[in-house]
Amino acid sequence: MASSSRVTVPAFTALKSSDQKICMLTAYDFPTAQLLDESGIDAILVGDSLANVIQGRETTIPVTLDEIIYHAEIVCRAVRRALVVVDMPFLSYHTGVDQAIENAGQILKQTGCQAVKLEGNAGQAAIVSSLVDVGIPVMAHVGLRPQSIHQMGGYRVQRDRDSLLRDAQAAQQAGAFAVVLECLPVAIATEITEHVQIPTIGIGAGNGCDGQVLVTHDMLGLTSCYVPRFVRKYADLSEAARLAIGQYCQDVRSGEFPGDEQSYQ
Repeated sequence: MASSSRVTVPAFTALKSSDQKICMLTAYDFPTAQLLDESGIDAILVGDSLANVIQGRETTIPVTLDEIIYHAEIVCRAVRRALVVVDMPFLSYHTGVDQAIENAGQILKQTGCQAVKLEGNAGQAAIVSSLVDVGIPVMAHVGLRPQSIHQMGGYRVQRDRDSLLRDAQAAQQAGAFAVVLECLPVAIATEITEHVQIPTIGIGAGNGCDGQVLVTHDMLGLTSCYVPRFVRKYADLSEAARLAIGQYCQDVRSGEFPGDEQSYQ
């Protein structure tokens, strides 16, 4: 049973030593964020995956800082308990420490979120450290990094055990409070989880991680495009919506809707 108290960054990190796995999902709008929060989710990610599920784009690369701030502010307005983490978009932190601090600061100031997330290998440790030094909590992201998809040659499982472990340890050393592990073999993700003191949040990385994150649209069956193998569909809301919309059209066309109950006299 989830606690009713606010999930802070220290409280989130402390979950690693508890006997409870960490639950995280994405949100980009008020009603979804409210539903997740009321359902007891530990953390909500305002992900740049909004490019795929909201904007209909093939990659996350086009998402802008203004767009992520817009969606994150809406989400934060709905949340009362969960920790809200916001993705830093492509090229919002890549050209140097000053740019990273300015943009991450704008995200926190304008949205009310508690932390940012950025993708990167050990080479991004200086950026993470600089953000943490000015008081901005950072969740790291190693393994498959969608913002680097062209460099990585596609969406594929990452198997370089030594590099992946080095990246996760560098993120921890730099001060990240947690790290997302995306598309890793179970054995490697489990080993990383055992070797770092911060929580690992898996997505396509097996059940050896400290927690899991999925794109909400994928797990609710709202995604019409390709859904990765690692997703478990917990509902088929797309089909339910199609049936409801079809019935509405039928009722309007037949004159069945609106009826007396939906009309003013």
